[in-house]
Order: sequence, then C-alpha cells, then structure tokens
Amino acid sequence: MMDYQKIASDVYNLAESDEPIAPLVREALQVIEQCLDQYGQDHISLSFNGGKDCTVLLHLYAAVLTRKVVAMHKPIFALYIPDPSPFPALEEFIKIATQDYLLNLFTCNLSSDIHLPVESVTPGVSTPTSLKGSDGYIGHSLQTQPVGSARGGEGMRRALELYKLRFPDIQAILVGTRRTDPHGTTLSYRNATDPGWPAFERVNPVINWGYSDVWTFLRKLKIPYCTLYDEGYTSLGSTYNTFPNPALLVTDSDSSNTLPSSLTIVANNPNAMCLVEPTLPESFMNDLGSFTIIANNPDQTCFADPICDLRETESLKSSVETLGPFQVLANDPNTQCHAEVNDRNTNGVSLPQRYRPAYELQDGALERAGRVSGAIPPVIPEI
Repeated sequence: MMDYQKIASDVYNLAESDEPIAPLVREALQVIEQCLDQYGQDHISLSFNGGKDCTVLLHLYAAVLTRKVVAMHKPIFALYIPDPSPFPALEEFIKIATQDYLLNLFTCNLSSDIHLPVESVTPGVSTPTSLKGSDGYIGHSLQTQPVGSARGGEGMRRALELYKLRFPDIQAILVGTRRTDPHGTTLSYRNATDPGWPAFERVNPVINWGYSDVWTFLRKLKIPYCTLYDEGYTSLGSTYNTFPNPALLVTDSDSSNTLPSSLTIVANNPNAMCLVEPTLPESFMNDLGSFTIIANNPDQTCFADPICDLRETESLKSSVETLGPFQVLANDPNTQCHAEVNDRNTNGVSLPQRYRPAYELQDGALERAGRVSGAIPPVIPEI
C-alpha cells in the first residue's frame, strides 16, 4: 500500500516549489479541492484505465484526500471502462494500482458482443446554457465557465449508464483528459455530460497539462506506471489499434548511445570492468560467469572471461563503472565483461525492433502516432 502521508507531502511540496511544473500542480490541486468541497468524497469517483494521465490524476487525488480529509482515508471510488481487447500488462498495472491506492474500482463491462467505441470522438451538441440550474445539470449553478461538450463513444455512454445504476450517489467523476486529447480542445475544468448521457459532472484537473508535464510529474515523484510506456508506447488503447510510437524507434545511428536500450549487467563487484571487443568468442554462450544480464537491447551480448586480480587496484574501486552504452554493477574482481553489438542473432534471423521509453518523446504532438485510427477488432472464427 502507498504511504499516503508521503504522497501528500511530495505533491504539495512540488506545488509550492520553484519547479516549472509547480503552477500546473497547484492548479490541478485547486480544482480537485473545490470539487471535494462541493460534493464530498462519497459523491466523487475517478475514471481510471491505467494510462499515464489518470495515473497522475490518481496520485493528485490521493494527496488531496490525505491533506484535506483524513490521514487514513477510506477506499477511493473509481471506475474502469475497458477498451475492447485491452493489453494484459495494462490490466495487471490496474490490478496493482487498485491495491496500492486502495481503490473501490468498478469495471464497467458491457454484456454486448458488439465492440463499441469507448474514446472515439463523435459529433455531439454542447450542453445549452439554459440547462445550468435545471435538473438536467448537476454542476454548481453559479459556475460561469463554458460547459462545452463531454464527448465519447457509445461504449462510454453505456458504461456510464451502468455505473450510474450501480452507484447512484456519485455526482462527479475526475477524468484525466488534457487539452491536446482529440476530445479535449473545448473542455474546461468542469463540464456536465451532454443531454442523453447519464448525469455526471466531469472534472478535468489536468486539462492544461502537456505531454512532457505528465512525464515530469511521474518521474520526479517516482510514481509507478504501466510498463508498456517503457517499451515505446505513448498512448494506450486496444491491442489491435495501439503500437509502439514510430518516433521512438531505435535506429542504427543512435543505438550505441542510448543507455535505456543498452545492456545493464547487474552483479556484485565494484571492481569489475566492461570492455568492448570486436569479435565474439565461440564460448560466450557457455559461461556467463557471475554476471546477471538484464537486456533491453537484444542486439548486444555479454560474456565473462577470467582476468588478473583487480582487488588491489584502487583506481577501479567504484560501485558503478560505465563504458560507452554499458553500465556494470559487478562483484567478482577476477571477471571482466566483454560486449559487442550484433545485427542478427546466432541463427541469422533479424532481431526485433527496439523503442525508446515514452518519456523520451520530444514532440508531444506525436503522442498518438502509434494509434491506428478506425481499426476494428479481428474476427475470431467460431469453432
């Protein structure tokens, strides 16, 4: 379980710091605090699908609850509207986050055999100003921000209907929508759902955050996130329409200079060395010595070879020795590591393409470059 006191301390300290992201964090906290003051925790839920944006939002909400409600708060209401054919790694992360953050998570599974879009942008009608103050609008009657359109696919509408039936006391849903999302351009901090949709107020605390802001927050506070983002995915949907971002593809020109996609050799000797060698000995597959290899780069191999005793060599006594793209944490003073780059494996078969992690994407406008618009689920023949 997460240390909620530490979460609150870290988040609020960041909000009051001189960091460039501090104003956005303060803004998001204020939006959540105002929502909490108006509705109370028992009437607020959080939309959580395991993505980076809602992971940020969940951490912010946990901080606010700890600071403004009680130190040991009760489970957080949350809903999960799965895309058709979700990634197993994403669902595993959702399971872990549910336990870590004490979520009362309800999964809105639709019984229909037809795959309905959850996040597609469909034409909608903006909520009329005349609805403010009426029974069809649950937002504050004095709110002057434009309502805009809370849009989504038919799958989302039906899922929200199901959630409303199961949790009729929920009035507001915290959503991780950002301005750069396809359906986020006209949204404000708080928006009522459109006519014909279940009556909720959608609250968007991170609406003004950019792609890089999300990763700055996650990495600065060391917040766990779905492992797919470390494999080059930058926007997550269904397995049939989501792929690693081509902008993060590791090419031959940069593969030797990218540490996250190189070998990290983990052992226990600060005196071990790492050397690059032009040829690969025939015995490399037979003895890896005392090294444990964690390889993110399938084009690189490591093998061990006995050398002279280095224990008395003061200049090599360091807990981390770095040479080129290799980082070695070792413990055997009589072993050195040789490494080299190969274009193909031992069978002559091309190795899989490699991608840099999502936080290395420089252009946030390319966030959805790995998403295939209009893709449909594969048809599984009946047996």
